[in-house]
Parts: sequence; C-alpha cells; structure tokens
Amino acid sequence: MIPWWRVPVAVVRLLRTLVNLLWVAWCMNRSFARHTPERQRELVQRWSLRVLRGLGVQLKVQGEFRPGAKLVVGNHVSWLDIVAILAAHPARFVSKAEVAQWPVVGRMVVLAGTILLERARRRDAMRVMGLLTQTLQEGGTAAVFPEGTTGDGQALLHFHANLLQSAIDADVPVQPVAVRYSDAQHAISPAAAYVGDTTLVQSLWWVAGAKNLTVTLQVLPAHRVTHADRRALAETLQAEIDAALQQLARP
Repeated sequence: MIPWWRVPVAVVRLLRTLVNLLWVAWCMNRSFARHTPERQRELVQRWSLRVLRGLGVQLKVQGEFRPGAKLVVGNHVSWLDIVAILAAHPARFVSKAEVAQWPVVGRMVVLAGTILLERARRRDAMRVMGLLTQTLQEGGTAAVFPEGTTGDGQALLHFHANLLQSAIDADVPVQPVAVRYSDAQHAISPAAAYVGDTTLVQSLWWVAGAKNLTVTLQVLPAHRVTHADRRALAETLQAEIDAALQQLARP
C-alpha cells in the first residue's frame, strides 16, 4: 500500500510512463529495425532512461562497465532491473518468455533483441545458451540473472551456473553488478520487490508511489574466465555481489 497523499503523484507518474511506453513502442515498430546496431543501443538506452524518469526513479551508477564483449551478471529484484541496466549500459538480456505477452512492453522486449526462455521446456536452455554465446562471440554485451527469479532485495538466492557457461565458451569477461533499491524511508526499498503473487500492475503502482526511489548499480571489476569452472565462478560472483549489497545497505 502507498499512503493516500502519494496517490496523485503515482497516478501522474503512471500516466506519464504510459505515454512514454506508447511513444517508444510506436518508434520501435516504425523504424527501429532500420537503424544500425550501435544506433539501436543508443535508442534503447535513451528510452530506458525516459521510463525511469517517468516513474520517478533515480539511477545511480558506481563503477564502470568495461568496453567490448562481456557477460553482465546481476542480482534480480524486479523487472525494473532490466530497465535500469539498459539505461546504464545496453545489453542483450535473457528473460522468461511470458514477458513477451505483457501489453506494450512485450513488443518492446522482443524488438530490443531479448532472448526469451521457455522455462517449461528443458531443452530450451540449450537454445538460449547458443544465442548467448553467439552474441558474446560477435562482440556484444549480454546480461543474465543467475538467481533465475526475483528476490526481495534483502538476501541473495542461489546463483545457478548454467548460463555462465556462455562466457566461458566465448572466452569473454564476466562483469558482476549489484542492484540495490532504496527510498526515503528504507535502505532496502520494498517498493521495487517483484516477488510472490505480485502482478505487474501492482508493482508499477508501488514503484510510482514511492518517495525518492533510487536504483543503485554497483559495477564491480570484470573477471577473465578462460578455462574457468562455471560453478566456482557462480560462487565467486554471488559472494562479490553479496558483499557489495551489504556495503550499499549501510548508512
């Protein structure tokens, strides 16, 4: 629930965000495919920033993304994680296939090149792995959430190692990113948590109604992964992101 006095703010932000999303969807359907890959990345970054600003979310980036091909690995709190990372550094994401069915956003996700994973099909992971590896081998940046689902931001879930194999196969660095949400009342904001039975509409409402909601991306040093063991790599990345999150939560 959001306080009654924040309701007008939330309504205005949601209307502004809807206008932004409709405008972005129109632009993507009209001419996005005709642009060069570099121009497409620039547009996705610009549009992602517009969505964050429309919702009243401030973005802070600490550290720098390395240039060139890499696999970005982050903890997962919300659908908003994807928007925040795209606003900071465009990447090709892996996401659950259901996202493609979301109104307006689904079409944008598909056009932006997101790799959709059919989690009910066991063999689909191999297809996704192949597309990830190809993206990295071609010099692109891809991004995954090894937890496989969203958490509440209070503690990390277990990091699954499977998708990390794409970076090892492509022999490109892995760069961990710690994602933390805070607001005016909470060092770890509950407004952004997209967990349990929370619907997209509920999540949007809580985000839009939050006061001074800030998403901080702590970009950590990249790892060379030549001949790495994916399980050991997953443990290392989880430990590093966990330590960064603990640091970010301190006053």
